Amino acid sequence: GHIRDLASKASQLPEADRKKPWAKLAVNVDDEFQPVYVVHDSKKATITELKRALKDCDELLLATDEDREGEAISWHLLEVLRPKVPFHRMVFNEITPDAIREAVANPRDLDMALVEAQETRRIVDRLYGYPVSEVLWKKIGRDAKSAGRVQSIAVRLVVDRERERIAFRSAGYWDIEGTFTPGDFDAKLTSVDGVRVAAGRDFDELGALKTKDLILLDQKAAQQLVTGLVDASFTVRSVVQKPSERSPKAPFITSTLQQEASNRLRWGAQRTMRIAQSLYENGFITYMRTDSVNLSEQAIKAARDQARELYGAEYVPNAPRKYSSKVKNAQEAHEAVRPSGDSFRTPGEVSGELNADEFALYDLIWKRTVASQMVNAKVATTTVKFGAASKTGSDAEFTASGTVVVFPGFYAALKDIAEDTNEDDRERELPNMVEGQSIKATNLDASSHSTNPPARFTEAKLVQRLEELGIGRPSTYASIMSTIIDRGYVWKKGSALVPSFTAFSVVRLLEEHFEALVDYQFTANMEEVLDLIANGESDRVQQLEAFWRGGQSVAGPFPGIKPLTEDLSAIDAREIATSPIEGTDATLRVGRYGAYVERGEERANIPIGLAPDELTAEKAEELLAMPSGDRELGVDPDSGLDIVAKTGRYGPYFTEVLPEGSPKSAKPRTASLFSDMTLDTVSLEDALRLLSLPRVVGVDTATSEDITAQNGRYGPYLMRGADSRSLTDEAEIFTVTLEQALALYAQPKQRRGRGQAAAPIREVGNDPTTGKPIVVREGRFGLYVTDGETNASLRTADDPTTISVDRASDLLSERRSRIALDGGVKKTTKRVVKKGTSKAAKKAATKRTTKKPNKKAVKRAALAPAGSR
Repeated sequence: GHIRDLASKASQLPEADRKKPWAKLAVNVDDEFQPVYVVHDSKKATITELKRALKDCDELLLATDEDREGEAISWHLLEVLRPKVPFHRMVFNEITPDAIREAVANPRDLDMALVEAQETRRIVDRLYGYPVSEVLWKKIGRDAKSAGRVQSIAVRLVVDRERERIAFRSAGYWDIEGTFTPGDFDAKLTSVDGVRVAAGRDFDELGALKTKDLILLDQKAAQQLVTGLVDASFTVRSVVQKPSERSPKAPFITSTLQQEASNRLRWGAQRTMRIAQSLYENGFITYMRTDSVNLSEQAIKAARDQARELYGAEYVPNAPRKYSSKVKNAQEAHEAVRPSGDSFRTPGEVSGELNADEFALYDLIWKRTVASQMVNAKVATTTVKFGAASKTGSDAEFTASGTVVVFPGFYAALKDIAEDTNEDDRERELPNMVEGQSIKATNLDASSHSTNPPARFTEAKLVQRLEELGIGRPSTYASIMSTIIDRGYVWKKGSALVPSFTAFSVVRLLEEHFEALVDYQFTANMEEVLDLIANGESDRVQQLEAFWRGGQSVAGPFPGIKPLTEDLSAIDAREIATSPIEGTDATLRVGRYGAYVERGEERANIPIGLAPDELTAEKAEELLAMPSGDRELGVDPDSGLDIVAKTGRYGPYFTEVLPEGSPKSAKPRTASLFSDMTLDTVSLEDALRLLSLPRVVGVDTATSEDITAQNGRYGPYLMRGADSRSLTDEAEIFTVTLEQALALYAQPKQRRGRGQAAAPIREVGNDPTTGKPIVVREGRFGLYVTDGETNASLRTADDPTTISVDRASDLLSERRSRIALDGGVKKTTKRVVKKGTSKAAKKAATKRTTKKPNKKAVKRAALAPAGSR
């Protein structure tokens, strides 16, 4: 990974620069956008180790990934290591002996255009992210955690889809299906009196029929038709057989690999890329961050040879198949994701070397690669239409379709035809029938249906949409998905991505006041600008100048981030945070502590987990009708303060009302209601008892520490110093004795690092990676998931009551990877490496952190040829 990044705060800059206007950006916008880099804490030990090893070497091989991120990492390594020996840039896309030998034998110069493009991308993201994020904090609040060039587009896509769902109006319709003999096959009513029967595809998003030339069946009409067709004799009117061929799909690129893993394995993008990384590092597949569908000549030969060996010569076409990328600016020189080597190993041959997840992903990659070089599958589709007159005189016509595979072709590699077909295309054989033949219905059913709103994005579908728009690149897709979830803009409902109410406010603010920043075409054009820089066809400084101060760029005219974020007077924070709810005079508001419904003086918190399209007029009225947020219970005789019961973001609770003029540092006592209490029945006595907590049970004479009983967000417990013990019932808080408490502490501890583990909040299921049971717990630092060995904190958008086993597994896997990567290195002060302001010409040996010469000079003299000094 990267060893350096832009400084994250001004204090990390050299002292002379800390007070400058651009300091917090760590980019000198007044001197050709020179960046200031710092070394990652977690990489300092690695750098020290590399420097030590370099002293005993006569050559440095830069073997980072082949994409622009890898090229940048190589340059950063040169900047930090300052080698005094010859260095080479070796490039490969698979870790096999032949590939490594080839890369060592044929090194190349460092591609400074790629380095420039990566650096420009990083600077653009900083110039966008920091200033615009500050606007969000000021106008929306800290729940609006950040903005980003691609991140904000991804959030807008999710919000736009939810808007479509909110605007959607469902339509109801009925249809008739039946089972017929001979052959017990199924068929569906398709027309009545020659007019086609309306189906779900015939309605628009507002619930209206797209055309009037249809019959819309309601319950009465459908049931009458069923009754009228009982004992009817149906006659076959037509039998049409149509041969066709199906072609294999192109080999995987990053996005299609993520989509297939999502569809087949129910994995998120991060999990897929983590497992692919493991397969790549261990030599099983080629590099997995690619947007090219090309295969090398050796890979094509390997796929064709394997297909011929496993299935026969008739399964291999005469000429190799060639595929073209549908992705804008795809790096066609790269390869698709495939099994590594000049001959492929079958899934069966590697099964003993891979864990379950690695095997599942390798199996997908192997099948797709081999199938891509096989012949078409040949199928035959038979469509039969038959009808009868009902007792009421209506003519009812049914249709049945069946598909059989005449020659499997590439399906043979997939094993299961269902892996490459839609539901309607799967093999389903009809009995032989001829025109004029009589058939009977053994069963007829009328059933109701309703149209569904547009499906929410899954991670894979969102990546696909970004790719279609030309936004983002293979190396960034997985991190974009995790970012929008970790920032709380999006949460998962199963595998679907649901936007938070805060996300709606953020997108609205950006659309109304920073339109270009969330414009799909402008953002796609910016990607093209970065690609032009990577190809040496555009000037970096000129493009950054237009992006920061405004002007004409290759991406089009742009007002500039600096002017856009300087004057915020036109942004009405309250208006941005307020949205109408159709069908009611209540409104949705997004405040500092979450979303709520408001009507006049009435307010009701929106419960966590309610999706925006579920906030209907009826739901809003239901929330407002719940017991008032402030139910006065009386006065505390000891303090003289009013005691109220309220509903908060995390449920009902008691609190005391501080007098006017109290200092801001004063905090009222609060206590959550017990689980068996309700807001409208609790008394002042109940409130005073709970507000008196924690209760001192007694003193442990062995430690001289108080033992207290108290209630937590997820249950009652005892506390002695930093040591806790769970109680089984909330009532025990007031009844547990010192003797009982000491007995609990005398029992062996079930350790979790510090203190004793409280009872799990929820059992999630077995980790699909390790097979161990995962539970949700609450610790000193918040909610987390654990498998007994590894703990991983929940993100803001993760709901402990609904988190899926896949999401929990992803969090644990990320944590394991981070632990392995950091190696237990403690954080230390970051070392600063600043791009200087020297006007001296760039040395030939490496690209120094000095002011850049012109593009031609960079390309000509950035680095000495491989093997030279």
